[in-house]
Amino acid sequence: MENRPVPLRYSRQTILPGFGVEGQQRLHAGRVLIVGAGGLGSPAALYLAAAGVGTIGLVDFDAVDVTNLQRQVLYSTDEVGQLKLDAAAARLRGINPDITVVPHDAKLDATNAMELVRAYDVVIDGTDNFPTRYLVNDACVMTRTPNVYGSVFRFEGQVAVFGTPDGPCYRCLHPEPPPAGLIPNCAEAGVLGVLPGVIGTLQATEAIKLLTGMGEPLVGRLLLYDALRLRFREIALPRDRECPVCGDAPTIRTLVAYSDVCDMATETDMTVEELNRWRRDRTPHVLVDVREPSEAAISRIEGSHLVPLGSLAQRIDELPTDVPIVVHCKHGGRSARATTMLRAKGYDARNLTGGIAAWAERIDPSLARY
Repeated sequence: MENRPVPLRYSRQTILPGFGVEGQQRLHAGRVLIVGAGGLGSPAALYLAAAGVGTIGLVDFDAVDVTNLQRQVLYSTDEVGQLKLDAAAARLRGINPDITVVPHDAKLDATNAMELVRAYDVVIDGTDNFPTRYLVNDACVMTRTPNVYGSVFRFEGQVAVFGTPDGPCYRCLHPEPPPAGLIPNCAEAGVLGVLPGVIGTLQATEAIKLLTGMGEPLVGRLLLYDALRLRFREIALPRDRECPVCGDAPTIRTLVAYSDVCDMATETDMTVEELNRWRRDRTPHVLVDVREPSEAAISRIEGSHLVPLGSLAQRIDELPTDVPIVVHCKHGGRSARATTMLRAKGYDARNLTGGIAAWAERIDPSLARY
């Protein structure tokens, strides 16, 4: 772009004071890696492509699902079933043929994270799980690559910039991942469709500022957004000098594959096939549904007893102690927590792995999905 006129498509940016042609040239030379082409990655990718960021890398390995369409604005109904990378790359190239889109059809893990991150100037964290989020953070700190963090939960979101010199990293906020199943993901907790649009757009804004050198990035500050009250607030987040990754004497110097721990099955797990055999053979048991009433109104397994996780401790005496208790939620996260609680109280509790989603997929396809 340095040896030719700036395309007319960027004129509304190049006339901005302090941006100009030089700012556009920096964007064109910039390389941004977006990890996760979902709710956050969708708006971030769209706006970075339109802004003229020269190279956009996308890391994803999933296919478009109909439940994505409520918030993942990169995709259309006729693309359901296609690989997200294929659909996303085509859309971004259609928006701006001047840019290069690099699809990375892989799951980010400890074997490839450093190499992927090192090849880019800025990383946008669009992940939806803790193991990958910590990998992104640690790889960015170790390669000195700015990490534009974003997260959403129900009606609230967060944005910050991690991994810059003298700035904090994600571990300064949360040193270790929570136990598996402790915090429900969007598939279990839900998310307002427009919320990732707001947060993902803010992430794109921070990436543009980092590439052009304009403004004041969200370094040392965590921005909190409450959609229901339409309120932003900011809290200071200094670098923790004792942080195990970015501190003065780091103890974590190689990537930790937390997924090996978080995805591990336990002896208290029960598959949907095993539960189906129990029901068919009339093996004594009680099936407890720890989802919310709003979820049970959409679909439920016949004969289950609804005891939302939040009220389980208060209603635990309602459950029998002389037969096994099988606990389920949507995917298995909340029910894993409930199973742990029940077993600590002396109950013979089993966690239904995959939850009602697996039951609907492999046992009773007539159940509504959500």
